[in-house]
Amino acid sequence: MNWINKVTPPGLKTIMLKKETPDDLWVKCPISGELIYKSDLEATWNVTPAGAHLRISPRTRFRLLFDDERWEPVSLPPVPLDPLKFKDDKPYPARLKAAKAKVAARDLKETEEGGAPLLQEDCMVAAYGKVGGVPAVVLVQDFDFMGGSLGMAAGEAFITAAQLALARKSSFVVCTASGGARMQEGTLSLMQMPRTTLAINDLADARLPYVVVLTDPTSGGVSASYAMLGDVHIAEPGAMIAFSGPRVIEQTIRESLPKGFQRSEFLREKGQVDIVCDRRKLKGTISRVLSHLLPLSHRRDDRSSIMLTPPKTHADKLPQPKGAAD
Repeated sequence: MNWINKVTPPGLKTIMLKKETPDDLWVKCPISGELIYKSDLEATWNVTPAGAHLRISPRTRFRLLFDDERWEPVSLPPVPLDPLKFKDDKPYPARLKAAKAKVAARDLKETEEGGAPLLQEDCMVAAYGKVGGVPAVVLVQDFDFMGGSLGMAAGEAFITAAQLALARKSSFVVCTASGGARMQEGTLSLMQMPRTTLAINDLADARLPYVVVLTDPTSGGVSASYAMLGDVHIAEPGAMIAFSGPRVIEQTIRESLPKGFQRSEFLREKGQVDIVCDRRKLKGTISRVLSHLLPLSHRRDDRSSIMLTPPKTHADKLPQPKGAAD
């Protein structure tokens, strides 16, 4: 027996056992291997000193992009939860329940110092606000929710957000993060690819800008549809952007792929990505792009004098402009 246990009073031993250390104080950089204090990492929007862009939540993305960290939430329509009655080793509704509990716990932690929860029922979260003074609807895909997989809920969310941009004559910004189509919804998932494409065509007909922010990873059916149909494609450094992963391709063609293949820098060299932008400069970059693409007449937003949200929160639904209901 350890001699310390013999001489330690029982009361002190109990206090020592009760002392708990949080298990998420440090984050390891995937590039350098350096351990970074989590609060320091949050201060740089989850960008490590070595330049690794770690994933961030939809709330953090909204705080990063919207002016004064204020936004109006967009309510997204419900969809049938399990139309195909899909079941593998776990029923699909059980997977959805677990995913919702995961993002709800994260959001609760993010709002410990105040703030309302996000309106999130699936992998998409939408909000309206101003990015560098330019009105915009921002749609964020959450990889933490079943890998950001594209299903009926995500498709409806995309179309709803695009229609809101049309109604308010604002720009539309989508931040992608997905492993592809949701297999539990089969063909119904694949149907969202042409449906979202039609929504993008409506934006083009109205001459409203559609900007895509490609984050790590963006792949599968998402990269084969709305992720690659933007007026401007902005990618975060090191993001994996592909249809099939490199391992699948190498096994198929039986050849080694070039270094950096399917990363944002490689795709910029090949002309598939317009801008590779550090996350800390992302808001300014998007603002400049939107200011060039959105007609000046559409930037005169009669909601500009209305307070949107306090930091880290969302606001009640804003009143519609006159004539919007007609």
